[in-house]
Amino acid sequence: MNLARPLTTEVLLRPVELSDAAAFCTAQWRSREQLAPWEPRRPPEWYEPDFQTARFEDLLSRENTIPWVLVAGDRLIGTATLSNIVAGALRSGDLGYWIEASNVGRGLASAAVATVCEIADADLLLHRIAASTNAENTASQRVLTKNNFEQYGLARNYLHINNAWRDSTLYHRILNNRAPGEPPS
Repeated sequence: MNLARPLTTEVLLRPVELSDAAAFCTAQWRSREQLAPWEPRRPPEWYEPDFQTARFEDLLSRENTIPWVLVAGDRLIGTATLSNIVAGALRSGDLGYWIEASNVGRGLASAAVATVCEIADADLLLHRIAASTNAENTASQRVLTKNNFEQYGLARNYLHINNAWRDSTLYHRILNNRAPGEPPS
């Protein structure tokens, strides 16, 4: 199954590779101020390639997780991850994404979310994708609503973000109404 897709003529969404660790660290470091309000506090080793290589190895070893990177040439500019993928009657997964600070506002997060939804529907045969955002992260909420996600709840003190427990808005998108595991017609 080919899980790589072009997002634009310059940007490719493709599965993460161990060799992406250094570029990931660079992109995260460049974006640390932009990401700080929306992510957990990162320890210093987060920005070290050896740490990220080990983290990528762990992600790639999981059968219920697909981590992607967004690349423009040889520059990593974001990620998208579909995790907690469940088959059976649920056929669901959880979506996370971010775009490097200098590329925000180009529609890349929306394109990545749309593409992951297409892959989840057509290739993974999922029924539903869930996502959560910090209750104050209106930019991320716009990405989700542009991609036909609907808010279905608010989780109080859901995640420990930027050194405090934060509320999250809960979203989901129903991809199809096929029987579980049935391919698109």
